[in-house]
Amino acid sequence: MKNILIPLLATLLLAFSCSNKKVQSGHEGFVQIHEVIPNIVYDIRYYSTDNFVGARVDGYLRATAYISQEAAVALKKVQAVLNEEGLGLKVFDAYRPQKAVDHFVRWGKVISDTLTKHKYYPEIDKARVFELGYVAKRSGHTRGSTIDLTIVDLETGEEMDMGSPWDFFGQISHHDTDLVNEVHTANRNKLRGLMLAHGFKEYANEWWHYTLKDEPYPDTYFNFNVE
Repeated sequence: MKNILIPLLATLLLAFSCSNKKVQSGHEGFVQIHEVIPNIVYDIRYYSTDNFVGARVDGYLRATAYISQEAAVALKKVQAVLNEEGLGLKVFDAYRPQKAVDHFVRWGKVISDTLTKHKYYPEIDKARVFELGYVAKRSGHTRGSTIDLTIVDLETGEEMDMGSPWDFFGQISHHDTDLVNEVHTANRNKLRGLMLAHGFKEYANEWWHYTLKDEPYPDTYFNFNVE
């Protein structure tokens, strides 16, 4: 029995070690976006209480945004095009620590906590936020090449009207929605066209959410703080 248990234990320890390689804490290969794009605008809501959780989210220790170097280079090209029109990008979120995603999951399980329902998910049953794809236990943001963003007027700081706010859970936030007008659709398509032209892909349920197609860490979920 002893001879059988030793190799079995070794196998289990190896499997555990390999599974843990999916979550890493280091941030080599990442940059803060403003280091590459100095005139980027930040509105890091997860560092504040103005988000669907209603509290500062775990892992957000400063109002800044990290992203992979490759995604930052692609994003700089989008910014350059917009700057020619006096416009620019505003970032709501980029790299997101796994601990933040875990915070979202804990929030999602407390069905009675509906503090922010009126603003962020007025027509959605909180019990269905996972099922409907608005909250996930694994997020592309945690791989470091996904970003939530919009377009702003650099002189006034005014956001381009997209027909629904960032992080709003509902059909109106979907790319294929018929709940927005022609102006909203044109504005969304402006952002979408630029992001797709520079190597990103969209997420169907969120007009603000884009991921670099050739992301450098497609299988790794990072957990270092945003600080």
